[in-house]
Amino acid sequence: MKSLRPYLAPYLMISPFYLLFMVFGLFPILFSLYLAFHAWDGLGEMKFIGLRNFTNLITDDPDFWISVGNTFAIWFMSTVPQLFAALVVAFLLNAAFLKFKDGFRAIYFLPNITSIVAVAIIFGSFFGTEFGLINGLLGAAGLPRIDWLNDTLWVKAAISLMVIWRWTGYNAIIYLAGLQSIPNDLYEAATIDGASKTQQFLSITLPLLKPIILFTVILSTIGGMQLFTEPMILTGNSGGATKGGLTLVLYLYNQAFVNQMFGYASAIAWVLFILIGAFSFINWKFVSRGERV
Repeated sequence: MKSLRPYLAPYLMISPFYLLFMVFGLFPILFSLYLAFHAWDGLGEMKFIGLRNFTNLITDDPDFWISVGNTFAIWFMSTVPQLFAALVVAFLLNAAFLKFKDGFRAIYFLPNITSIVAVAIIFGSFFGTEFGLINGLLGAAGLPRIDWLNDTLWVKAAISLMVIWRWTGYNAIIYLAGLQSIPNDLYEAATIDGASKTQQFLSITLPLLKPIILFTVILSTIGGMQLFTEPMILTGNSGGATKGGLTLVLYLYNQAFVNQMFGYASAIAWVLFILIGAFSFINWKFVSRGERV
């Protein structure tokens, strides 16, 4: 006990974080795992049903598989263009000819700190079928209107555009930090050796940016699999008339807080956790292939 006494004060100082984490973080995680094996409406008695929630989810719930397909489709339609655009923006912000760089960085980062509900409402006015801004422009140009929210493909495109607008600047700032950490000596030596700009990009920039790209891919995967606010505000609880905007987290919300099936919703949450872990691992192996980890 005497040997532990000098460490008592530091541990007491950091204890509030761990107490709060246990109450609001660890306990809900463990309780949701316990709840996934029960049937519970939030008020009555819990009934243990074993793996029935998981078997029903996988074998007897077509809406679950629709939400899985929608989530992966929206992730692909938003993440791939978003990361590519972020890399282009980062190169432009890092260019020597660009003036007012600090102002451009603030402008590109601004969407990330804007209220996501406000963004979703504004984009909803853009994609309205009857009075939306985009359809108004299409009608003025003599082009057919698009039924954004009632078409399976177009509702995914609308949600993806919201995600791209929100996160491109954030990832661009991360890529910019990675570009500025690369020593200029490497580029000067490559230029002296006669390497072209393309060769410098493929042999210097891209390999040294790989850890940064991996980081953004993993973060985008985790965020893309948890889309909720954008489809919720844009399409409502149902995900649209064709369920094209029904994501996994929106479906989880419906089961828990609309249908009062908290055990079933917990099973969805843990399946989502497994999907995110597996998909993140696949992305990590794909991006980091050829490297010794």
